[in-house]
Amino acid sequence: MSPEQVGLVQMTWRKVQPVGDTAAELFYGKLFSLDPEVRALFKNDMREQGRNLTAMISVAVHWLGQPEKVVIALRQLGRRHAAYGVQSRHYEIVAVALLWALESCLGEAFTPEARAAWTAAYDMLAKTMQEAAATHVSA
Repeated sequence: MSPEQVGLVQMTWRKVQPVGDTAAELFYGKLFSLDPEVRALFKNDMREQGRNLTAMISVAVHWLGQPEKVVIALRQLGRRHAAYGVQSRHYEIVAVALLWALESCLGEAFTPEARAAWTAAYDMLAKTMQEAAATHVSA
């Protein structure tokens, strides 16, 4: 990711944070509408799950310019997700739901450049998680 993309993701996330609970609700609503079977993967309170999601995104966004600072956490997260039953195909659905939720929250501020930056960020983070998940599954 370019420094400009990192800055754009960080700037747009600061605009989403005040409505983090709403963003999480939008995200999960879209995710479950795209693949209703995914709902079975979530056993806990969805409000708490949404807060965990926004907290993790906040950490990842904060360190986006230095991803090595969160690689260990992302790998652990990827292995946990594999243990919960998350499959590689789910990452694509999550990307669609995330971009849709961001666009819903940001409106016109979610420019094509912002979308490209978020796509690059998600791809980088998801790749790290998926690589760790693949080792978990084969272990």
